[in-house]
Amino acid sequence: MNILLIHQYFLEEDDPGGSRWNEFTRVWTAQGHTITVLAGMMHYNGKEKRPEYKGKYFVKKQQGSVNVLRCHVSEAYNKHFIGRLWGYFSFMFSSLYAGLFKAKGKYDVVIVTSPPLFVGVSGYLVSRLRRMPFVFEVRDLWPESAIDTGVLTNKLIIKLAYWVEGFIYKRAKLINVLTPAFYNTLRDRKHIPENKLIQISNASDFSLSEELLRTLDVPAFRRQHDLDGHFVITYVGAHGVANYLEQLLDAGEALKDTNVLFLLIGQGMEKDKLVKMAAERNSTNVRFLDSVPKAEVFRYILASEMGASVLKRVDTFKTVYSNKTFDYMSCKKPILMAIDGVSRELVEAAAAGVYVEPENIGEYNRIIRQYLHDPERLKREGESGYRFAKENFDREVLAKKYVEYISKII
Repeated sequence: MNILLIHQYFLEEDDPGGSRWNEFTRVWTAQGHTITVLAGMMHYNGKEKRPEYKGKYFVKKQQGSVNVLRCHVSEAYNKHFIGRLWGYFSFMFSSLYAGLFKAKGKYDVVIVTSPPLFVGVSGYLVSRLRRMPFVFEVRDLWPESAIDTGVLTNKLIIKLAYWVEGFIYKRAKLINVLTPAFYNTLRDRKHIPENKLIQISNASDFSLSEELLRTLDVPAFRRQHDLDGHFVITYVGAHGVANYLEQLLDAGEALKDTNVLFLLIGQGMEKDKLVKMAAERNSTNVRFLDSVPKAEVFRYILASEMGASVLKRVDTFKTVYSNKTFDYMSCKKPILMAIDGVSRELVEAAAAGVYVEPENIGEYNRIIRQYLHDPERLKREGESGYRFAKENFDREVLAKKYVEYISKII
């Protein structure tokens, strides 16, 4: 198949972190499919455009076997709410233009992954004007998550967002959701026909973790990065409003008499505020690192005792899977799961860690102290999570299943 993917946050080859879509497209091209990606010029946690994109609206690149066309995103994206909203709309317009006039050739299908929600409009128009099926992916229930976290408050924009959501769902030939809760919500509350819904979740990248499990000298890495003597709990991901990482600073305060070290890796709109807050509190057991390449992320996870998955305590987040949960599983690390709902159910079903009520510092304190002197529990739960993910959430297996679903609607 010749597949057109519209993904504002498709990562560059040297971007830190990892992406399900970078991995999915790698698997699909290895199967013989041709992939063209319409991607944004701004990283979701980046502060400005790369110099190579300055003053340009479109830049063609080759990432491995994937054809990538970088499209304009306003540099106001990470400055304030209105800037972010304009960042969404600027990509909607630039990706629409690129999909109609820049992406040459005939395509069998266009896939749009969201958020942002509004890019679904450009995907739909491209599909209609170029006469191909339209597949829409829901990685987050938007606008609900933006409303619940207080990011979206304007009633007019909320009304517009719900209208756009309904418009896209009605016109998509296939809708992929990442969690069973998303599936149930779209089927039961939003009345999407079940024959239109599929579920291909986030997944574990074993291609990297298994190599590092064999080769990484963990004691040497811990010494090199000043982790020796600490019980390391690593959080990897966005430092944004939705994550409410202040709760980890509060947990660090409660555990100051122990050797617990919270290691927070990533970027985001709230990071400067968090770093300043930690400095004002003299939080010696909370350490911040900027985003690092994916292989380095896995090294830090392997050198930790636990991995943390954290979100603000709002009902919408009971429907989500945290992407990094699957990385912790693939690295055989038990999970400190501060997200209720389907994420909690996942960890409990896998016997891969423990649920701690979000923002409940007393529970953080009590539960983490239970782990401090129980290395057998750490090992047992890490192994259990690894086995569960291997059986149910292998990214390569899910990528192949996804493309099979798509082939049936062409």
